[in-house]
Amino acid sequence: MVLIEVLDTAALISWPVERLAGGVVLNGQRREVERIEPERLISLDVADLLWTTPNQQSLSDATSIAVGTGDIAGISEIDLGLLALAIEKGGRLHTDDYRLQNLCKVAGVDWRPIETDGITASWNWEVRCSGCGERHELPEEATQARGDLGSCKICGSSLKAKRIR
Repeated sequence: MVLIEVLDTAALISWPVERLAGGVVLNGQRREVERIEPERLISLDVADLLWTTPNQQSLSDATSIAVGTGDIAGISEIDLGLLALAIEKGGRLHTDDYRLQNLCKVAGVDWRPIETDGITASWNWEVRCSGCGERHELPEEATQARGDLGSCKICGSSLKAKRIR
């Protein structure tokens, strides 16, 4: 059985083209690569990558997991899509993003770091006021990737995601 390799943008930029062959990536990652290292796009066109999008069910599953851990407040749409692809394909996700690694651990998705050591423990997050420190529920509108967490109903300061110790 061939293991499906889902590749984060860091792999697309830093790995040799030969190592990318057969990797599964999101269509939206083209824009990320173009923004970060535009000359790399030419190499990616010959890298034999599978450019795709996740299905709605796997995207919904990934979103539910990210909402459950609180990571949704700090994860990009691309990273959420990569998690969804790894879930859908039953593949291994290559990423240096710590939140994405955390989500993989929680979801039971195999992952490998690209250039870092990676995380050693899983985290959960809670929403706290940056002013008064009051704990809040994750606002409904924050269930979109990189969502604005809003303002505290008590003091009006911005809400932030804080790691639960």
